[in-house]
Amino acid sequence: MKKKILITPKSFFRARNKAEEIFSQYQLEIVENNTGKTLTKQQMIKLCKDVDGIIVGIDPMDEEVLRNAGKLKAISKYGVGLDNIDLKVAEELGIKISRAEGTNTRSVAELTIGLFFAISRSIPKATFDVKDGRWDRTLGAELFGKTVGIIGFGAIGREVAKMALGLNMKIMAYDPYFNDEKTAKAMNVTMTDITEVLEKADFVTLHLPLNKGTNKIINREALSKMKQTAYLINTARGELVDEDALYDALESGTIAGAAQDVFSQEPPSKDNKLLSLDNFILTPHIGAYTRESTERMVVTSAKNLIEMLF
Repeated sequence: MKKKILITPKSFFRARNKAEEIFSQYQLEIVENNTGKTLTKQQMIKLCKDVDGIIVGIDPMDEEVLRNAGKLKAISKYGVGLDNIDLKVAEELGIKISRAEGTNTRSVAELTIGLFFAISRSIPKATFDVKDGRWDRTLGAELFGKTVGIIGFGAIGREVAKMALGLNMKIMAYDPYFNDEKTAKAMNVTMTDITEVLEKADFVTLHLPLNKGTNKIINREALSKMKQTAYLINTARGELVDEDALYDALESGTIAGAAQDVFSQEPPSKDNKLLSLDNFILTPHIGAYTRESTERMVVTSAKNLIEMLF
């Protein structure tokens, strides 16, 4: 008997041939998200009603969606973060969950380093100035010898550290769940508390999962501890940062600049005040969006789903 699966991430289909090599060995009915967008809650409720398994991106998988998915046995996350899935309800319902660990580590880390350069040298502003006929030069800052403060020292945080070390930057990190001092020492990373990271780092970069303890971990108080010359980088989750507090910090010169690949609302509304600032740059959640990472996520999420269903 065929098992019915739903695939929601639009980038999944860029490496369709890789998935088909895996799926062709099994009896499957495949439902695809053909909207070209992240699905809404109501769309998810409708599509999940009779599926056995899902490969899901950032589409909502909250309690209402899960309880209406009567046949659902497995969720394979296309990516790493599970904050869009109600894990407690999934466990109660006996739904298995997996994630594509390690598939986007390098891509997200590379974007993070790219944003270091972009914000410290005002590259986006310089580009648009020249295109608009203005030959204005903004004084930038070098990365060499600067201190990177990594908040969240998981796989992506550690990859950022490796890359930053290659640029002759100093590394300090905070992670309440990381206790491998031997590894940190071998990497030339100083583990410390979050206050010291905020106070001493020239670049503060976020690589935490989103949960109750990390929601708006970068608030007014945190921003007030940062150097006036410091930059904040967020390629993790938008909700880690209080966006109103960040706007005030950037507008007042409390910190020098910020770069985000993620927002609490995606896409951000046109009236989001951050979009009006020259010392704020943004990208549309492209951290994992490379050809190489996409292929790895497709293969891993497809294999994970098959392993859970068969």
